Amino acid sequence: MTEPTEGDVVWLTQAKFDELQAELERLRGPGRAEIVKKVSEARDEGDLKENSGYHAAREELGKVDGRVQQLVDMLRRAKVGETPADDGVVEPGMKVTVKLLGADLTQEFLFGAREMAGDDITVYSPQSPLGQAIQGARRGDTVTYTLPNGKDQKAEILEAVPYSG
Repeated sequence: MTEPTEGDVVWLTQAKFDELQAELERLRGPGRAEIVKKVSEARDEGDLKENSGYHAAREELGKVDGRVQQLVDMLRRAKVGETPADDGVVEPGMKVTVKLLGADLTQEFLFGAREMAGDDITVYSPQSPLGQAIQGARRGDTVTYTLPNGKDQKAEILEAVPYSG
């Protein structure tokens, strides 16, 4: 197994790493065993072509197996760190507010891995164009990054504070 490169790293807090590790163990053990039992029980009911319970259980098993693979990959690539210092420097684990210059739009987001946040906040990874531009920038800095359409966009860092979830 090769070591992840900087671009492949998933930034996680220790608490989030532990949470994802516990989810993986649950899915590999009792969670998967419960679904395999459902598949087996549904299979015993007879004709598999018209057995919706069997097909639903197989689909659920496929989803669990997919999540297990996702977690294994993510945890293999994880770089675990503590909550960053409240020093205004943009780094993974910070809630960042930027003003998109020329668009007169302000955005607030978590800078880090999607797995660090709930559904209540947008996430930009360090590998994204904006993420690459703001990494290491400070409150008050203006950065430029390239949009998917090839145009350059300037963004001013208004705030960078530790994300508390």
